[in-house]
Amino acid sequence: MTTNIGLIFDFDDTLAPDSTTQLLEQHGISPEEFWFTEFQSRVREGYDPTVAYLSLLLEKVGEDQPLGELTIEDLEAFGTDLTETLYPGVPGLFDDINAIADEYEDITIDYYILSEGLEPIIQGTEIAERCEAVYASQLDANAEGIIQHIQRPISFTDKTRYLYEINKGITPAEARENPYEVNTQVAPEERRTPFENMIYIGDGITDIPCFSLVKDRGGRVFGVIDSDDEGAEGSAKQRAIRDIGSPRRAGNLNKPMYGESGRLGSLLRLTIEGVCTDRTIDELEAL
Repeated sequence: MTTNIGLIFDFDDTLAPDSTTQLLEQHGISPEEFWFTEFQSRVREGYDPTVAYLSLLLEKVGEDQPLGELTIEDLEAFGTDLTETLYPGVPGLFDDINAIADEYEDITIDYYILSEGLEPIIQGTEIAERCEAVYASQLDANAEGIIQHIQRPISFTDKTRYLYEINKGITPAEARENPYEVNTQVAPEERRTPFENMIYIGDGITDIPCFSLVKDRGGRVFGVIDSDDEGAEGSAKQRAIRDIGSPRRAGNLNKPMYGESGRLGSLLRLTIEGVCTDRTIDELEAL
């Protein structure tokens, strides 16, 4: 019987510096003004944080607006350029993990990205094609192709829904056809990726519910912090979110160094080796 191991990554401030901030900077918009003034003000008015930042972005789209007549294709092209800003060792990590799994029989590694960020940007990066699915916030365009509406926001609590979709083996296409499919009862032995076979990697700001769910059900979690000092302030987005009440709470915080010599990269490779070994031993003992 095949064992599926799921590696699930947040994207912003986990695999790359915050992509929304980079988009703002490219168009001459101050990230500090966006996150600390506009975003925080909207959240305090009662907006969901994800809806707050997405609606602010949409207000900056248009002929006379700083983001211009932005299209989905523009965001994907921006994501292609963003590949250069991926944290050290990210592309090679996938190959190394696949090589480890290939040493064992009936072990499959599935990769996922689960992010509040913009899906077209993430889809434009080279790592998206390595993933079974990318779950991220979506925007809709008008008849002229200019983005105009929020189609699907993914907040920090929404993320847990997609963990259950991964757990039950529900594909994004199936979920689009029936958004309530995730509520269908599935026997434990029929679930594609058991929670104990999940490894979740996130920055610890918007990933707390996912950390808790995966860890409580026997999976493994890794927190990421892009700083030499775990007490450092972090990105403008992270600081703005903490300002409105969200803690950075994740055990095992690591710098985003995904190469073999980086602590996080080394830990992930060792963890995959351990999971593969454990599952193989379990199957042998069951014979």
